[in-house]
Amino acid sequence: MKKNISKEAKELFLQLKQKGFIALVHLTIRVIVNCILYPYYSIFKSSKTFIFQKQTHHYFYHWYNTSWANERAVEVPIIMEIINKNSNKKILEVGNVLSHYFYFNHDILDKYEKSKDVINQDIINFQPSEEYELIVSISTLEHVGFDEKPKDPEKIIYAVENLKKILAPHGKIIITLPLGYNYEMDRLLRDGKIEFTNVVYLKKVSRNNTWKEVNSKDVQDITYNSFLQSANGLVIGIIEKNKFT
Repeated sequence: MKKNISKEAKELFLQLKQKGFIALVHLTIRVIVNCILYPYYSIFKSSKTFIFQKQTHHYFYHWYNTSWANERAVEVPIIMEIINKNSNKKILEVGNVLSHYFYFNHDILDKYEKSKDVINQDIINFQPSEEYELIVSISTLEHVGFDEKPKDPEKIIYAVENLKKILAPHGKIIITLPLGYNYEMDRLLRDGKIEFTNVVYLKKVSRNNTWKEVNSKDVQDITYNSFLQSANGLVIGIIEKNKFT
């Protein structure tokens, strides 16, 4: 718990330094609400489940990043289920997310987050010495080319293409993307410019963070909650290399 509080404190400082007072106020409110509601969810909602691809998963509730209130509640269990089934394989995570919750043997690629265990390289130029058998990414690629200077709306296309290049034969990529945050990415997804072998859509259907698997029409033009920094719709894109060769 102390470690997670320290992370929240660092985030408060960074928000003030990088985004100003208003962003700091927003984040402070989130932290206070987290202190109040996280214990409730972790104790009384721990048995709550959702369905993804005909499999039942428990929602993931954690202090860090208010996972009980946003898309992390479904993203993390979906990705960790896949990782646990492939723990003996060479794994790459794009975006440093899972290390805040778990420890397991894998490489982490994150251009901006400084840590001794993180590879700080741009995703479109990353050329590892070995190919990866499993590549995962949780709500990270929507920032590529969108929250960078200069902006490049199509950089995410090149990012996904490079991930395919560093994927081993018969390997798999699983990417989660929040809808409504990056309108350019949403357009590219609608136009089929970001190519997946399989796409699954999830939608937040209640205020208490209940999610349901839906079709693409159900999340069309869905909005993003900027104040709470929470998605109302998700894309889970799956790439299997053997399907492209």
